[in-house]
Amino acid sequence: MSDYLPILLIFALASTYGIWYQASRGKVKAKKNRATKNPLLENEVGGEFGSRATFIQFSSAFCTPCRATRALLSDITADLDDVKHIEIDAEKNLDLVRKLDIRSTPTTLVLDREGVEIGRAIGAPKRAEILATLDALK
Repeated sequence: MSDYLPILLIFALASTYGIWYQASRGKVKAKKNRATKNPLLENEVGGEFGSRATFIQFSSAFCTPCRATRALLSDITADLDDVKHIEIDAEKNLDLVRKLDIRSTPTTLVLDREGVEIGRAIGAPKRAEILATLDALK
């Protein structure tokens, strides 16, 4: 039995990490200390901000979840005049990636009308999370 203990321990740790990882991906987490952060400028992200919100998506070329995120955000923002979606290639904008502490793709920033980050989703966000975030901004 003691021969199987290391295997069981590794299995339990790997399973716990996997459950945590899946649960943490795609959730829009509210940004704390909004007043102390410098807002992004439209020329930094290469597009105009929406009058209510802007989704800034950082993607990379071979990222499959990035394509799903692009489709989701484009679909949601297509019918909304006051919300914009801007996609940024993380590999071509490393200075901005470092400035904003982007660690994986896709990462989606939620900006208010002034360009202040109010939320962030690491991984492919879920439709319900995005819609709930937009509802909170009304």
